[in-house]
Amino acid sequence: MDAMTRIQIVQEIETALEGGPLVVTATVTEAGDPPVATPGDKLLVGADGHRVGTLGTAVLDDAVHELAMAALTEFPRVVLQTLYVGQDGRTSTRRSQAHTGDAEVMVQLFEAPARLVVIGGGHVGLAVATIGDYVGFDVTVVDDREEFANKERFAMAVAIHNGDSTEALTAMTFGPQDYIVLVSRGHKQDEDGLRAVVGRGAGYIGMIGSKRRTATVIQHLAEEGFDQAALEAVSTPVGIDLGAETPEEIALSILAEIVMLRRGGGGGRMRDQRPPIHWPVRA
Repeated sequence: MDAMTRIQIVQEIETALEGGPLVVTATVTEAGDPPVATPGDKLLVGADGHRVGTLGTAVLDDAVHELAMAALTEFPRVVLQTLYVGQDGRTSTRRSQAHTGDAEVMVQLFEAPARLVVIGGGHVGLAVATIGDYVGFDVTVVDDREEFANKERFAMAVAIHNGDSTEALTAMTFGPQDYIVLVSRGHKQDEDGLRAVVGRGAGYIGMIGSKRRTATVIQHLAEEGFDQAALEAVSTPVGIDLGAETPEEIALSILAEIVMLRRGGGGGRMRDQRPPIHWPVRA
């Protein structure tokens, strides 16, 4: 691969990480036997389908291009996977389905960090923002009280809005990479916040509160004519059932739900997936 092509690939990756169009790169890690490609060969596929670079053959490029386009559009995101490719362009994402001698290609998705919008700067909001930042989200905080929404309190936040919350939320643009958590100080504030964000394209909206309180809020918005599917998609009461009590535990349950949905997890205990243990028979 020539130097100009490598530079273009690096530039497009950097643009994607800064919030530009998503890209997928495919890199040959094992050539196969007989060789299908050369280790280190790289192909970039953009969200509009354009290609930069090559894996060595049109058959291989076409096969990987199809999987790359799927990775760009599917949700939950798969950010890294291995593709097994045969001489004829046959592909598999599972080693168990690969053939002996298949080439291995590492496929990686590049995009800007997901945004966590925390509506409410109280104890739970602070814990949600802290854990969200720790697991890699860009954090935005919205609260109409400056004493609760400021840089000293939310040092991890990339954006803080402490004026009119409805006005701030209405001015924002949301997409699939936005995760909104309503944990404000009262049911009216949560209802106003939900009214400002529901049905506007966010990948996730979660609202704290008891079953009765949250059902009341949803009912109010339903009576106002908000889209039924958008309201039913709201995660409320929010979080995974951990038996959480403290603000930090509640925040952990909320982020656990978000990560589960983002990564396609099942929410069960990992130990339940292990194979049975065959204990030796003892005399």
